[in-house]
Amino acid sequence: MEDLHIKYLEGLAERYPTIAAASTEVINLEAILNLPKGTEHFLTDVHGEYEAFAHVLKNGSGSVRRKVDEVFGNTLSAADKQSLATLIYYPREKMARVLEHTENKNDWYKITLYRLIAVSKRAASKYTRSKVRKALPPQFAYVIEELITEKVDVRDKESYYEAIVQTVIRLDRAEQFIEALCELIQRLVVDHLHILGDIYDRGPGPHIIMDMLMAYHSVDVQWGNHDVLWMGAATGQRGCIANALRICARYGNLDILEEGYGINLLPLATFALETYGNDPCLCFGLKGDPPASSSERELNIRMHKAISVIQFKVEGQLIREHPEFGLESRALLDKIDYERGVVTLDGKEYPMLDMNFPTIDPKDPYRLSEAEEQIMERLEKAFAGCEKLQQHMRFLLARGSLYKVYNGNLLFHGCVPLNKDGSFKQVELYGQTCSGRGLYEFFDEYIRRGFMAADPAERKRGRDLMWYIWLHESSPLFGKTKMATFERYFLAEKETHRENKNAYYTMIENPETVDRILEEFGLLPESGHIVNGHVPVKTKIGESPVKCGGKVLVIDGGFSRAYQKETGIAGYTLIYNSYGLILAAHRPFESTESAIENETDIHSDSIVIKRVWERKLVGDTDIGVQLKSKIADLEELLEAYRSGQIVEKFAGGF
Repeated sequence: MEDLHIKYLEGLAERYPTIAAASTEVINLEAILNLPKGTEHFLTDVHGEYEAFAHVLKNGSGSVRRKVDEVFGNTLSAADKQSLATLIYYPREKMARVLEHTENKNDWYKITLYRLIAVSKRAASKYTRSKVRKALPPQFAYVIEELITEKVDVRDKESYYEAIVQTVIRLDRAEQFIEALCELIQRLVVDHLHILGDIYDRGPGPHIIMDMLMAYHSVDVQWGNHDVLWMGAATGQRGCIANALRICARYGNLDILEEGYGINLLPLATFALETYGNDPCLCFGLKGDPPASSSERELNIRMHKAISVIQFKVEGQLIREHPEFGLESRALLDKIDYERGVVTLDGKEYPMLDMNFPTIDPKDPYRLSEAEEQIMERLEKAFAGCEKLQQHMRFLLARGSLYKVYNGNLLFHGCVPLNKDGSFKQVELYGQTCSGRGLYEFFDEYIRRGFMAADPAERKRGRDLMWYIWLHESSPLFGKTKMATFERYFLAEKETHRENKNAYYTMIENPETVDRILEEFGLLPESGHIVNGHVPVKTKIGESPVKCGGKVLVIDGGFSRAYQKETGIAGYTLIYNSYGLILAAHRPFESTESAIENETDIHSDSIVIKRVWERKLVGDTDIGVQLKSKIADLEELLEAYRSGQIVEKFAGGF
């Protein structure tokens, strides 16, 4: 063991070959430990609402405006500060509008540049110069560094800065420079972004959001059930494909597949018109009132019904193939009396609202017709062969997981499945019994196997398990007694639509239960928090996102427009900076145009969840733990140099 340690120190000596080099690095790392911790930004359940998502990214859930307020206080009016904040969010667009009505552009450039330089200085103050340098836009990196770095050796600083600003304006580079400063501020106010699941479904642009995330400087993702659904679809898993396509059809978002991912839906459209052309498809109206012509809506509705019927068939096949999933009660096509038009659920008969099923054979209801089989074969190949979709899924696998422990907080999308007494629910699958943290890790491992396992049988198990995770009551990402898709389409009785939530959602007000969960994931109950989404917080009926005295934060407030009537709000986001935890509530996002023209912001109220007595430093974070470990190693290396165990290396030789 001692030999291995010496080898490790020798490897470290390759990077720090002298006492001077190792000492300098220790000094640098000690300095970093004493900087304020970076700001973390938490978002969840964005559901394809890319314009609102982009706006929240740009404003950092109020972080940009707070920086503007810190810098200018009462020296600028509220209107001027809001105008400056809007410029930082949308520099190019806002600048174009302002300059249309500005007589002396050079004066405006000068005033604006000085204001942005002041905000940039404040935003950069908590980082090392090296980290700021890496964030600088290449074309203006040197000039911006000069302007935001204190110059103690310059006698007349004001003249020095004035000369730089005037030169930028004289060379007609002011607009590009303003844009670069605005983007730098956006980059610096948030150090790390957490996405707590459900990027996909309902909204029109999940693929656009994925592109934004892939370009973001520092991000992790905790997968939601809608994300895992698309991950399963990307592997060619039929149950996941049918569900993903049905949801796109239901919300009028088939463009995501056709234009966003280039998946050809013509075979499905042709089949839908031929099979359901004379069917009014009354049970399959679109949600959210998407913009479309009447003919487009008619086609969409018929495609919606066609893929829904296919989904119920495919899922019935999966349920029969996997009795270990325990989903027999959710195979419902064989529970229909096709002559009387009723279905039997839990021993009770209910009249069906729609009985036009030309492709269903009552004697073998789960068998796909020849045309349906051809459609599914083509869709399997299209999803599995779509390079852009595969690229997005590789990003989710690389940056994502089912849960994350980060700086004393436990992050996940849904719930930790519990029994009614608050104990961890035992789940048996594929010969293993898991609960709590072990259940999360079991599912995480099998999701990755669904993409990467060399054994085809294991790969199929992983892929089918992604469908299980999407809708099973024992799934930590779903956590309800059933997914009542069939009932909501075909039955009028509201009692059949009920999806009872797992005990977790009531037990999270119980301190003992919350402490047990935190301990299960290796966190200290006295300081840890749970942050999750999945179930929208209905603010308009008095629900609060803050549970268990602030130990649990459920931050799904309804980013999705389809849910805002129920929630009365457009989502919650969370900020964790060096001063504590701040919960931000958001108004519904009207449009990017309104945000620029009217300077409307969707951030409305902030709730301080936890304020620390002493400002948190990098040394108090997970990164701080890693840096302290590195310092300890470097100090051992220094001791090895001084004791003669390892010899310093000097450049140039002898």
